[in-house]
Amino acid sequence: MDKTQARFVTLWSRCGGIDADAVYDRLVRLYAEPARFYHTLRHIRRCLRDLDWARSAIPDPDAVELALWCHDVIYVPGASNNEQRSTDWFLHWAQGRIAASERVADMILATTHTVVPDNPYARFTVDIDLADLGSDRACFVRDEAHLRAERPDLDDAAYDRRVCAFLNALLAREHVYLTDVFRARCEARARSNLAWRLARPTAG
Repeated sequence: MDKTQARFVTLWSRCGGIDADAVYDRLVRLYAEPARFYHTLRHIRRCLRDLDWARSAIPDPDAVELALWCHDVIYVPGASNNEQRSTDWFLHWAQGRIAASERVADMILATTHTVVPDNPYARFTVDIDLADLGSDRACFVRDEAHLRAERPDLDDAAYDRRVCAFLNALLAREHVYLTDVFRARCEARARSNLAWRLARPTAG
């Protein structure tokens, strides 16, 4: 058992879940689907590193971690219900045994990034999911290429319209990040990356 699997199995079991090894196996298979380039287990590991960095500031870090593990477990490129289906997947496997299931479900749904959540758990979840926007420019460009690769169904113009609408919505907020710790760490660089991307609206 590698460290990633051991971490999930320990967390799932500690939170009251059963069949942790089977759940992890299914989760890994889903994150390894061939249509994925960004929404992979690599993204989840990056989320976990950011969670560990901010752990002391996060209320109920176990629940936040469960949400991060499962928030992209269902990913169909272009589908509008990926987060809902990921929530349903989590609830199915939790089998009512995980006490924080309702809270975790709310956090997964918050990663649609369409509404600013009003509770601290979900705010940390969405900030961690978006932390990559505040990475260095080379990582940002690499992530952009991986995201683009997941949408071969869209031509460049259509893809750019979607990306620019999302990024402009983030920049229109008073803050991109909703928690003090991620705002201090990521806000300035994320705004620089987003402005740079919006100034060159040609994906490729």
